[in-house]
Amino acid sequence: MAQRGRKPKPTALKELEGNPGRRPLNQNEPKPDRKAPRCPSWLEEDAKKEWKRVGKILEEMGLLTEIDMAAFAGYCQAYARWKEAEEFMTQHGAMIRTPNGYLQQVPQVSIAQTNLKIMLKFCEQFGLTPSARSRIVAGEGTAGPADEMEKLLGGGE
Repeated sequence: MAQRGRKPKPTALKELEGNPGRRPLNQNEPKPDRKAPRCPSWLEEDAKKEWKRVGKILEEMGLLTEIDMAAFAGYCQAYARWKEAEEFMTQHGAMIRTPNGYLQQVPQVSIAQTNLKIMLKFCEQFGLTPSARSRIVAGEGTAGPADEMEKLLGGGE
């Protein structure tokens, strides 16, 4: 049976945002160790660079865990393919003239567009878009029980 409505947001992302909806957080959500997976050896070079660049930040935020390897690898690989297509168009242009004299887009236009869409879908999942970042408030929503008690007693201000 298909799910209706919006996809649920990961609890870690809700916590970083300070749980703006004030709905109860899923206490039974699986919580894998906050340890980033190893970068797969089969990724393209630019994908590996993106893995190293973004992976550390996501791990520190608690948004990248061992179980997220395939999703994050998909983002990194789409990034590498998008970058390659964009670099090609920068060097050679987005249009060519056919033997009949007509202008035609090079295949890299479609490759870039497709991989940008893929990247953006993964970015939404990991909270990597500007709108997702604008909702994140560092330090709020992640307080433990001791911090909550400290606030109640007036010492955490």
